[in-house]
Amino acid sequence: MAAFRSSVSLSSIDGKHKTAGEIHVIVGPMFAGKTTSLLRRIKSEGNNGRNVAMIKSSKDTRYAKDSVVTHDGLKFPCWALPDLASFQQKLGDDAYQKVDVIGIDEAQFFEDLYDFCCKAADHDGKTIIIAGLDGDYLRRSFGSVLDIIPLADTITKLTARCELCGKRAFFSLRKTAETQTELIGGADVYMPVCRQHYVNGQVVMEAARNVLESCKVQSESQADTPAAVV
Repeated sequence: MAAFRSSVSLSSIDGKHKTAGEIHVIVGPMFAGKTTSLLRRIKSEGNNGRNVAMIKSSKDTRYAKDSVVTHDGLKFPCWALPDLASFQQKLGDDAYQKVDVIGIDEAQFFEDLYDFCCKAADHDGKTIIIAGLDGDYLRRSFGSVLDIIPLADTITKLTARCELCGKRAFFSLRKTAETQTELIGGADVYMPVCRQHYVNGQVVMEAARNVLESCKVQSESQADTPAAVV
């Protein structure tokens, strides 16, 4: 039997030829060089003649409001947005159509990351390069970054250098007593550590939190106790 061949080309549906895009993900702990790697790839794409755009979360105001900045000071102009859905509207439809490559820094802060990437890559033909934390300070999934893994063409896992022993660092240790998941900071709040020093550090930090909580309770108790009358 002759092989069946469809006379309808999938690329000609609706009379349009749409080239699918790509999604590339860069993850790792704090100070692993994720933003540096992202900027290197974005600049390379731009040097190759492709139109590029960079996005970061408007929550991140550590170094500059309208630029993506690495820990060692490299800068690249960007759109600082509260969500990714507003990017096309802010840029304008005509300008959006001309963009070939979109870089997203600190991707863990965007709740609509998955939906944006699906639309931009699958339907609009954009190449998306994402940099973000794959885990929070408790080594749990952070934001929607890991949700993108099944969509990705490539995944790059970077490591840093443990500040305590110099070995490869896979985790971000929070040095302060705050417990909220989103706590934006640099070397004053976080340090990259290996597995051994992450576990040891968590024990130390938990003990410190217990001491601080005990001091707080004692202070509040003393404040509530009426002063003795002499």
